[in-house]
Amino acid sequence: MNRCPWPTKPLDIAYHDEEWGVPLRDDRRLFELLILEGAQAGLSWSTILAKRENYRRAFDAFDPQRIARYTSRDVNRLLTDPGIVRNRLKITATIDNARAYLELCAQRDGPRPFADHLWQFVGGRPRTNTFRSMREVPARTPESDALSKDLKQRGFRFVGSTTCYAFMQAAGMVNDHLVDCFRREQIRCQNELRNRSRR
Repeated sequence: MNRCPWPTKPLDIAYHDEEWGVPLRDDRRLFELLILEGAQAGLSWSTILAKRENYRRAFDAFDPQRIARYTSRDVNRLLTDPGIVRNRLKITATIDNARAYLELCAQRDGPRPFADHLWQFVGGRPRTNTFRSMREVPARTPESDALSKDLKQRGFRFVGSTTCYAFMQAAGMVNDHLVDCFRREQIRCQNELRNRSRR
């Protein structure tokens, strides 16, 4: 059974086989993923994935309402938590991102799901790419550039274009499983079935 070459550890393989590239439309989980992708900056995804449960515990299950109310006392608590990446900029960015998330979802023209806002950057539907090797997979795209620019203008931090493209891959906005990976066709077929059921 062929799979993309990047997962080599059991946790990474399970993540690749069960989560990566599967379209995600749950607001809380999308917020969590965006924060974790930002936490990855300068590190490996394996490092963050191994700490994911610690992050969920430390950041109140990624509840934006609670995180938005964090104070300096919470920042100091998080800076002493060995289960997460203890980087002050990334921790304070998570708080800022929770506040930006709440503002975005409570726009003046009416509440809007976070998922709807993010998915508009790919026209609302997943895009399936045809890459044959990891060398062909881009680090950023015009869509990730646009998403990054939009989120930065709204006050989000640690959302550069490269981070946004990794987020789009993970959230299934783009299907970047290589053409010989068994998950590519599985996800593509599932996406087609969902699209037909919406018509």
